[in-house]
Amino acid sequence: MKLPFIEAGEIVTTHGVRGEVKLLTWLDSPEDLLGFERCRIAGKEYAMESVRVQKSCNLVKLAGIDTMEQAQTFRGKTLELYREDIDEEVIFAAELTGMEVYAGGALLGKITEVLDYPGNKVYVVQGEHEYLIPAVKEFILSTDLEKNEMTVKLLEGMRSDEN
Repeated sequence: MKLPFIEAGEIVTTHGVRGEVKLLTWLDSPEDLLGFERCRIAGKEYAMESVRVQKSCNLVKLAGIDTMEQAQTFRGKTLELYREDIDEEVIFAAELTGMEVYAGGALLGKITEVLDYPGNKVYVVQGEHEYLIPAVKEFILSTDLEKNEMTVKLLEGMRSDEN
C-alpha cells in the first residue's frame, strides 16, 4: 500500500549550538536522505536547510530551529519524508507489509515481514503456507502499490514447510 509518509529515522540528539539534530537513519544508507528539502516531524512540516552525513547518521538543520534548546525538543521523535518527494521506483518495506502476493494467478498470502540479509531482502509471505521469497528481479515479476499486489515466480524450496 502506498503510504503518504515514509519514516526516515529517529532524532537521537542535538549537534552543536545552532539547532542541528542528529538522525539515526532507517533508510538503506545515510546518503539516501541527501537532496530532500522538506520533512515532517510530529505532524508538522519543516524545511530542511541542510542535511549532511556523519558516520552512519545524518545531521539535519531544520528551518526556524536555531538553538540547541529548540533542537532538544525533537529528541526521540521520528522524521518522516513525503512519499510524493521520493522516486516512484523506490519501494519501502513498510509499503510491502500486508501486500497480497500471487503466483500463477493464485493468491499465496500476504507479506508479513521483510527480512534484511546481506545479499538481499527476503519477503515472508503468510497464507495457507509460509513462503520465503528473495527480493530479486528473477522472482519478483511485478509490484503494484496502487492495487497492493505483487506477482512472483515460485521455485521448489520457497515454501518454508516443504520437506
